[in-house]
Amino acid sequence: MISAEQVKQLREKTGAGMMDCKKVLTETNGDEEKAIELLRERGIAKAAKKSDRIAAEGLVTTYVTENQKVGVVVEVNAETDFVAKNEEFRTFVNDVAKQVAEKAPSTVEELLSQTSIAEPDKTVQDVLTNKIATIGENMSIRRFERFETNGLIESYIHGDGKIGVLVELEGGNSELAKDVCMQIAAARPEYLDREAVPADRVEHEMEILKAQAVNEGKPEAVAEKIVQGRIGKFYGEICLVEQDFVKDPDQKVGKLVESKGAKIIRFVRFEKGEGLQKREENFAEEVAKQMGK
Repeated sequence: MISAEQVKQLREKTGAGMMDCKKVLTETNGDEEKAIELLRERGIAKAAKKSDRIAAEGLVTTYVTENQKVGVVVEVNAETDFVAKNEEFRTFVNDVAKQVAEKAPSTVEELLSQTSIAEPDKTVQDVLTNKIATIGENMSIRRFERFETNGLIESYIHGDGKIGVLVELEGGNSELAKDVCMQIAAARPEYLDREAVPADRVEHEMEILKAQAVNEGKPEAVAEKIVQGRIGKFYGEICLVEQDFVKDPDQKVGKLVESKGAKIIRFVRFEKGEGLQKREENFAEEVAKQMGK
């Protein structure tokens, strides 16, 4: 039995009609991912982005050294959005970013075991434990990325810590690098270029595009040609260098950077809570539990 809530969630993620959503959910026995694929194959919806599942609270921040040779982006999670506005929490997150820049840990576990640069008589784990006690919320250092280069590193924070971007350029200047950062924040590229896209991802997309063409009534031979045409749009959405530049949609990001005598080496984009599930509170249940009902 497919619930109204399942239909509602699928509709919100895909923009498809309620009846279409109910139909594919029934066909897939409630499997949302398979239902989304069916909707795409039938040309009814686009792929739901991973960001649709974003739900956790906390803060994303970046830190770049003055010479722009080392850059860090870090995400620290907490239970509620209130803590992200807490000055003590924000200072701790900034200290963690500087710690990663200076001490270059390779994993979160290694970072936690390091002596804190902010409080040298404690480890980072000790400092985190103390913050949990004083702020009164469970917190965790979820992830970080550190770039070191002979080129140029720039960063960008959007939405007061909702999105953090780090970019490494060879050539160019800070202004160009900042534009590229803002592009990444807005357009959500997944890969730098076509070569970086896994072969199985491309294969899977081509299968969906072919099913779309066949469902449109095109003969198989014609469908193959249509797929070749449409796959370019797919690359244009997920590859940074092939995206339309947000400030000038007539220009591709790769061509813009090239015209400035520069090259994008790598980038990373963190969005707060990406892929995490937020705890949903049911206050009636909570009160009932506390009253022993």
